[in-house]
Order: sequence, then structure tokens, then C-alpha cells
Amino acid sequence: MERVVASGRARAAPRQKLDYNTGAEDKRHILEISKLGCVRGDRRLFRDLDLSLSPGTYVQLTGPNGSGKTSLLRILCRLLEPAEGEIRWEGANIRSLGEDYFTAVTYLGHRPGVKDELSALENLTIANALNGVEVDAEKASGALQTMGLAGREHLPARFLSEGQRRRLALARLQVCNTRLWLLDEVLTSLDKRAVGLVRSLIEQHLNRGGIAIVATHQELELSAGVTKRLELTT
Repeated sequence: MERVVASGRARAAPRQKLDYNTGAEDKRHILEISKLGCVRGDRRLFRDLDLSLSPGTYVQLTGPNGSGKTSLLRILCRLLEPAEGEIRWEGANIRSLGEDYFTAVTYLGHRPGVKDELSALENLTIANALNGVEVDAEKASGALQTMGLAGREHLPARFLSEGQRRRLALARLQVCNTRLWLLDEVLTSLDKRAVGLVRSLIEQHLNRGGIAIVATHQELELSAGVTKRLELTT
């Protein structure tokens, strides 16, 4: 497993250029991050981050609290602008791609992001519709059942436990049909069975040629794809 370290210190180490000799069938670098930096307020989180990823790659994103893990994921899904640098998707700057990039990305934050007044089924179908993916009720119900929410499909989300709300958010991964997954501490509040299910979903995604960048300190020990570790330091 290859390891990349990005620093937010005033005098960061020189940028690291990596050669991803993955051995995978498709070695194109479809996601390229160049000289990326992030500043929040008056604090530098990281700088000069270089990363190139091919289809079938899993990146475990680690680092202490405040090192910029969430900020990096939000930059990658265009919810936050970087201080400097460039992100390219299939050779084009993501700023120029508009909907073509948004519909290729699924972002799940460290909070489940579900609407309390909506049912589990409504949350799932609406969340995917906002991402440009239409999911019928039958397929959505099947995804919820797989995530252990059978019998709760029509229950307002406010009646779900924290772990159930997390599984509701993760149900999107079964039906989203996107190539880039950005997941922020999504294993929190999950039991062992649910963690195993998420591991299986990520493995299937990698086998289909997807990319997953996951902020987590849990070792998933995936049996598919290529695993990298990106460590942000303070």
C-alpha cells in the first residue's frame, strides 16, 4: 500500500510526485490533483498536494482532527474552493465540467444528511434525484432492506436511531451509479455487519472501475482494487 503525506505546516515538505504502478487493467489517471492547497480562516490546512488516481483505486484518507480531511473531500466535490491548485477529471478542470462532474460524484459527509420530516424511502429517492439519478420505489426499497432498514421504509427519518440514519445515507451507494465516491467518516455508529456491507459495496465499486476516497481510521482490508493511503498532518 502506497502512502502519501501532505503537511499544513508553514514550511511544508517538498511536493511528492508519485508513480502509481497499480497493475490494474486500466491505468489511466482519471482523477488528477495538482499543487492543491487549503486555507480556512487564517490557518493553513495543507499545501502542494499532488495525487493521480486510476480506475479501481481506494484511498484511505487519514490524519488528526483539524488536518483538513473534510475540507479536502468538500473541495473534491466542489462544495469548497481550494486556496490554490487544480483538480482534473478525465483531463479537464472540474470547474469547466459543471453537471458532467457533479453527476459523476457521490459525496457522503460525516453527518448522515437526511431530512427528518421525510421517510427513509423519500430521503433515498430525492437524494439521488438531486444527483441526477432517478431511482424507482422498488429499487430504493431493496437498497434500504439490504442496509437493514426493512419495515422502516415509510418511517419518518426523525424516528430512526443514529446508526439507522447512517445506514439510510449509505443506501445511496447501492443505487447512485457514480464513478467517484467521497466518503467522510461514514463508518461511525455502524455495527460490524454494516461495516462489512460497506466494505462489500466499496469492493464492488472498485471492480466496476470506480474510485473511492474514504476518510477513516478503520482498516477495511479490501480484497478488490488498489489501496493507497493519504495522510494529512498538522
